[in-house]
Amino acid sequence: MRPPAFWAAGPDHPAARALAPVGAAYGALVARRMDRPGARAGCPVLCLGNFTLGGAGKTPAALAVAGLVAELGAAPAFLSRGYGGRLAGPVRVDPAHHAAADVGDEPLLLARLAPAIVARDRPAGAALCRSLGADVVVMDDGLQNPSLAKDLSLAVVDGPAGLGNGLPFPAGPLRAPLARQWPHVGGLIVIGDGAGGESVARAAARRDLPVHRARLVPETDDLAGRRCLAFAGIGRPEKFFATLAEAGAVIVGTRPYPDHHPYRARELAALSEAARRLDAALVTTEKDAVRLPPAFAAGVRVLRVRLALDDAAALRRQIRGALGAP
Repeated sequence: MRPPAFWAAGPDHPAARALAPVGAAYGALVARRMDRPGARAGCPVLCLGNFTLGGAGKTPAALAVAGLVAELGAAPAFLSRGYGGRLAGPVRVDPAHHAAADVGDEPLLLARLAPAIVARDRPAGAALCRSLGADVVVMDDGLQNPSLAKDLSLAVVDGPAGLGNGLPFPAGPLRAPLARQWPHVGGLIVIGDGAGGESVARAAARRDLPVHRARLVPETDDLAGRRCLAFAGIGRPEKFFATLAEAGAVIVGTRPYPDHHPYRARELAALSEAARRLDAALVTTEKDAVRLPPAFAAGVRVLRVRLALDDAAALRRQIRGALGAP
């Protein structure tokens, strides 16, 4: 889905007011579900989630956290629901044999760094992680899923977007009322600058929760000065377009699609034709690239990014504490 514009227009927007009773009921259900006790995995579980629907940068954050876990001498494995994939799991993701239609797009990216397990049954997925030799489970999403107990949950916040109008779905983007979610969170990772993210960071500081600030840094340096037609089906395509511009690309056109969008042949043909007319290279995200047919993907440039933490040592210390490491 694409977030409706009124989610960013304030809680007094007529659509938000009309949907507020439904949102209150939905948010209360999710909040009660979050309060249920979860099963222990037999090893530490670190969860990267978000307060809202849609993308906030959880996958780059999960990759960064797994890297810090490895620096501490532990063996991480990723656990994901595999949104958009047909396999219920638990199954280990194999990029050589699985496609996004099988396991979702994020797990294919995670599997490049460490073993990645897709499982709708999170405790069963954690058990498979352990059987593969992992001694730390890094969950990509799942803050609102109570089935598995977490040793540390970090909420990832998009700095420019913040929490929108602060109302639960469908009146707003929150998965549950914010006040009911705070007790389940041990800290924030705020990605990028913006008034929305700063507001959430101040609220976290009032609760003595650590706030880790970060930004997405392009790893591709050969797009500077190049004419690009950018397309993306992620939570906030405009964030990708801005990052591409920061990399020095000359963006001559953009094509936003809904999150996890399955590209159709006619859409790909239209993109190719538009790029030809504009004399531009097609450029997309890593997450989109794994959803493209291989023959088409071969002609598309990919902007790779990594999460750069302002103070990696502070997050490493918090993770060390959650792992019980000396």
